[in-house]
Amino acid sequence: MYKYIVKRVLLMIPTLIGAAVLVFFLLRLIPGDVCELRLAGSGLYADPAEIELCRTNLGLNDPVFIQFADFVIGFLILDLGDSMWTGKPITFEIGLRFQLSLQVAFMATFVAVLISIPLGTISAIKQDTWIDYVVRIFSIAGIAIPSFWLGIMIILGLLILTQKFLGTPWMPPIEYVSPFEDPLGNMAQLIWPSVATGYRYSAVATRMTRSALLEVLREDYIRTARAKGLLEKVIINRHALKNSLLPVVTVIGIEFAFLMGGLVVTEQVFNLNGLGKLFVESVLNNDYTMTQALVMIVVAVFVFTNFVVDLFYAWLDPRIRYG
Repeated sequence: MYKYIVKRVLLMIPTLIGAAVLVFFLLRLIPGDVCELRLAGSGLYADPAEIELCRTNLGLNDPVFIQFADFVIGFLILDLGDSMWTGKPITFEIGLRFQLSLQVAFMATFVAVLISIPLGTISAIKQDTWIDYVVRIFSIAGIAIPSFWLGIMIILGLLILTQKFLGTPWMPPIEYVSPFEDPLGNMAQLIWPSVATGYRYSAVATRMTRSALLEVLREDYIRTARAKGLLEKVIINRHALKNSLLPVVTVIGIEFAFLMGGLVVTEQVFNLNGLGKLFVESVLNNDYTMTQALVMIVVAVFVFTNFVVDLFYAWLDPRIRYG
């Protein structure tokens, strides 16, 4: 087990290096210049000498391999540099938003698990009954309905219901509050985007749970357990469900990693200043250093999540042994 952990940690290194090479050189192929946007973004004339001075100050005139070396070394020592657009430290810019995105990702994943595993299990046990059909319609609707549209409907519903029953329309707070400072205010703001996003991703996990559980229920050891007279509840919970969760855990892990930087539209709907919104702004502004840092953070989250999922496999399925 320990050898496997060391091996997987070492395999993370070439993955991160490959991602760093791709993001660095692909960004340099995108048309546009951050200095031109900063100095002539309003449509006014910008002196070429000023643009050249800006490029020199930002290090854009340095040889590309020196820029790449500075980027890699900075990432290794956790010094991501300064934003080319705002001039502020990238760690400061990301730190303001990372906590929000991480909390939304955790809450949305919790909502997805809370919905998907029970519903997928019930759907598999009650296969081809009206309960199964209702769950399948519920999950298909979650896949078909965009989370941003559901978010808009949630906001409108809150406005209408609060106006009707309380006499005053209510919306989630706009300004982010840390859960350590004001837990109720924090939950009031983030619970609704988490529900909208969690329902969207629970649909995929529900269908995966149902399919995996149906496959496991047809295995010989399940028939043997039933022949021995074990209770159906024990068979489902102790034998079938645990062994069918491997693909479900994989899906949930990938979705959690995606949520860290992929909630751009949902953040716009609920006015959340998260990593997704910062990602779009940095690309539009040709802010190379900020975009590179955000991509590497998302890649690191994906790599770490897959690592945790692989370790989780051994606990779920005792047949797995790591060499």
